[in-house]
Amino acid sequence: MLKPSATRSPLDASAEFRAAIRTWFEKEGRDYPWRRTREPYAVLVSEVMLQQTQIATVLGRGFYTRFLERFPEVTSLAAADDDSLLKAWEGLGYYRRARMLRETARAVIARHDGRFPTEPDALLALPGIGPYTAGALLSFAFEIPAPLVDGNVARVLSRLLDHSAPIDAGPTLKWLWDIAGQLLDPDHPRAYNSALMELGQTHCRPGVPDCLACPVAHFCQTRDPARLPVKAKRATIEAIDEHVIHSLHEGQILLSRQGKGRREGMWRLPVRDPALLADLPLLHRRKYGITRYRVTLHVHSCPPDHPAAQAGPDDAWVDLDEIATRVMPPADRAALAALDPDAEEIA
Repeated sequence: MLKPSATRSPLDASAEFRAAIRTWFEKEGRDYPWRRTREPYAVLVSEVMLQQTQIATVLGRGFYTRFLERFPEVTSLAAADDDSLLKAWEGLGYYRRARMLRETARAVIARHDGRFPTEPDALLALPGIGPYTAGALLSFAFEIPAPLVDGNVARVLSRLLDHSAPIDAGPTLKWLWDIAGQLLDPDHPRAYNSALMELGQTHCRPGVPDCLACPVAHFCQTRDPARLPVKAKRATIEAIDEHVIHSLHEGQILLSRQGKGRREGMWRLPVRDPALLADLPLLHRRKYGITRYRVTLHVHSCPPDHPAAQAGPDDAWVDLDEIATRVMPPADRAALAALDPDAEEIA
């Protein structure tokens, strides 16, 4: 594929660049539910959900709409207990985001009488609000000019200006924010920032981009967009095994409540030392990913009188018809559903 040659620089012709990308977005921009509101709380919920979660997942399974139905405003979220909060977030993963979102809501109430501030410093002082989220709130909720840089924006900017330094290095991150500020549309920050992000989701996608259909291809300085952005850090994926037990007794199942960590407050099939399970049959095996780990979950059938089924301080026998009300990691819930696909109370 031949990439169109640049005829001008976005920095030298910033007004034309802004107009081109905004015109494209007004015609082609997708209709996401969070784009239909300027309520800062609803914008914040969408931004937090979309951190480390794909748009298709958030939309396809109705997470965003359901969460706002359960917690429609800052006060209801601030008052949420752990069980109801995590249940509403179940399936999105990275549950620390949900707790931090609640901390933000509580701080908005305590410091600003329930109204989100419109000053950058005041927003950045709230728990869980960093430069990107502050920029999103200012531009999307309040139409206040503020730059933002996420993965999509970073990819677009690095290609536009043919910047080949490692994008995850400190100097490049500073450069990205500086460039985002220079190119920002002061009159239409909401539409401009939305357009820049969407361009990175669509035409300027990872890998080989669709340069022929790009609305700002004639501003793009790189001749080899597929090689950009360059990344210095390469996460090493570590394979690990988890061995859990599936133990039933008189209509109950043994579950274990998780303590501190990313799964705090969630219920899991009890994890046991594999040496203790050597004599137990394997019922189910499945793989899942979490952060930098590729986990193989081994589910062993365990009689209630087996030593592995002796309840520890974090274990509890739970009625089978209560499983649906307990917050569980997706892998554990999927394993239970696979073992008893006709049990509606598991799903």
